[in-house]
Amino acid sequence: MPQSFDTTLTVPDYQQVTIPLQDGTLLAARLWLPAEAPRVPLVMEWIPYRQSDNTAVGDSMVHGYFAAQGIAALRVDLRGSGNSTGLLRDEYLAQEQDDALEVIDWVTRQPWSNGRVGIIGISWGGFAALQVAARRPPALKAIITCCSTDDRYRDDVHYMGGALLTDGLQWGSGLFTQLGRPLDPHYLGEAWRQHWLSRLEGMEPPLHHWLAHPQRDDYWRHGSVCEDYAAIQCAVYAVGGWTDGYPDAILRMMEHLSVPRKALIGPWTHIYPHWGTPGPAIDFLAECVRWWRRWLLDEENGVMVEPALHLWQGEALRPDAAHFALGGHWICAPGWPPTPRERCFWLAAGQLRDQACASQPELIIDSPTHCGLMAGEWCPRDGGGSAPEFQHDQRLDDALSCCFDTLPLTGELLVLGKVILTLEVAFETPSALLVLRLNEVAADGLSGRVTFGVHRLVRPKEVAPGAAFRVELALKGVSYRFSPGKRLRLAISTTYWPMVWAEPEQGAVRIFPSSACLHVPLRPSEVTDKPDAFPPACAAPPIAHEVLAEELSTRQIHWDAGQDRWQLMMDAQRQKTRIGDLTFDGESHDVYDIGQQRDSASMSSRRIQRYHRPGWQIELRSEMHLCWVAGELQLTSRYEAWENQQPVFDRQWQRRFAPGRGG
Repeated sequence: MPQSFDTTLTVPDYQQVTIPLQDGTLLAARLWLPAEAPRVPLVMEWIPYRQSDNTAVGDSMVHGYFAAQGIAALRVDLRGSGNSTGLLRDEYLAQEQDDALEVIDWVTRQPWSNGRVGIIGISWGGFAALQVAARRPPALKAIITCCSTDDRYRDDVHYMGGALLTDGLQWGSGLFTQLGRPLDPHYLGEAWRQHWLSRLEGMEPPLHHWLAHPQRDDYWRHGSVCEDYAAIQCAVYAVGGWTDGYPDAILRMMEHLSVPRKALIGPWTHIYPHWGTPGPAIDFLAECVRWWRRWLLDEENGVMVEPALHLWQGEALRPDAAHFALGGHWICAPGWPPTPRERCFWLAAGQLRDQACASQPELIIDSPTHCGLMAGEWCPRDGGGSAPEFQHDQRLDDALSCCFDTLPLTGELLVLGKVILTLEVAFETPSALLVLRLNEVAADGLSGRVTFGVHRLVRPKEVAPGAAFRVELALKGVSYRFSPGKRLRLAISTTYWPMVWAEPEQGAVRIFPSSACLHVPLRPSEVTDKPDAFPPACAAPPIAHEVLAEELSTRQIHWDAGQDRWQLMMDAQRQKTRIGDLTFDGESHDVYDIGQQRDSASMSSRRIQRYHRPGWQIELRSEMHLCWVAGELQLTSRYEAWENQQPVFDRQWQRRFAPGRGG
């Protein structure tokens, strides 16, 4: 969190409010109203993460800041979450968007409203901002969408390049636990228990939905605004980080939206920029207020005269699982995409050369199953935390991959955009996995991953098994300065465990270097340096709370030499916090295990969450286990709920899912 709090702000107290929906559902929310202005705009945050406790501290620093600047703020718990009644069954349902439209209408009918609304959100809230904007409520004039996506299949936590991500499995386990969180009797009175038991009885593991749709279909198209960018007609500020999972979506939206829009991509992971990790954190809330005042109060403050994109140009990357660092400075661009410029490298005998190399022999890539143990998380430290989830020195994974290096650079190389590899491939199976990493290699051999791409390749029906066909494989967008004396390394593997789930039908891939070219986009002249773009982070002071225990996280790799099995174990004791007389905390335990065969892959997950008031103790326990059984994914789940140390709910589920098929 920001170390600087603006103590000069007059932050109004929040109100706990209840918003009735037409079907009788009651949504719980916190409302901050400016002290003096009679009619004001409102900014809404729309997420399921319990505004009365779990997010209360951070909410007060953000929404209190907005209210102190003359903009009302509303933090709403979705139907079936927090102290809102009803059931929450899955992500981004049409019902969720319908509810948001009702809430926006409710806002405009309040005596303090000027009739204009904005939405801000990160992750789920960022998705919601885009999805509600696409429904075009007349009062919605602008959104700020952070760490979100326009495409729920191509660029979300569940799948990447068609391959199943284990970050999605962890998120599925976490959301599963959250679905059963109780309503709080402090706010609901005696009615809390009936609503809680209904919530428990109506729940189902979210992974059931996600694993049942391994390919892009209508399930994923719903809520993907890329299906119709023109549906969004309000102003859009798209924000994220290069270390996050979602920067590509920001670049696509800047290219394809036709509304007034801006973009900000920093060095950060999945976190608001005023809490930015890795740093620097910036005064993002002040930027937000400028955005809101332009679109909700018609203030001509120059926010749209500035360059459309502010981007962090990284350099001197330090790959370290616990202490990842990305140096660099801010640059700005007038629009996206920039003027095309590129430098091409051709593949040859372990090298990236400046000229094409004819008559290169084909190569067979068949990586060991444990290649990828140094990859870290797809989205490290999503939502904060202290776990060592960043990428580490890539040399161990490089040794299990097929690598191609440049000579040491004689000058700097400024990369901006998406690196693309074009080449011919061949494989016998209906589908195959290729993972591409672009690394910066120092003179001492330290290898840091600058960007990467995951591609589940499906052999076209007209191509015979083992026959070659041409592909174009993109890596995630990036802005980076490769320093003189460093080398570029392209590393290619057919596994990336445990970030990418292993499929038993996949195996060796033949590549043909003579056909291959690595297209590296270069920073054009219209992109300029802006090193002093933002001041340090500042926020409103947080509400009174006490941190009883900081988070403690570990990430360990174990090799069983006798069984030749690899195991990644992740444990976290979550921060223990007290607000008033309520104490809440939790813990998680995840184990990924694999032998030398892809069908030996398994995942086990356990979650515990606790809420305690005097005389009221709730403990939630969930367990999940995923493995291959007879060529199908088998998911076994269990959920237990305890009240005052007495069991009140215990249910188990088991389902099998066919993997995504090629051919």
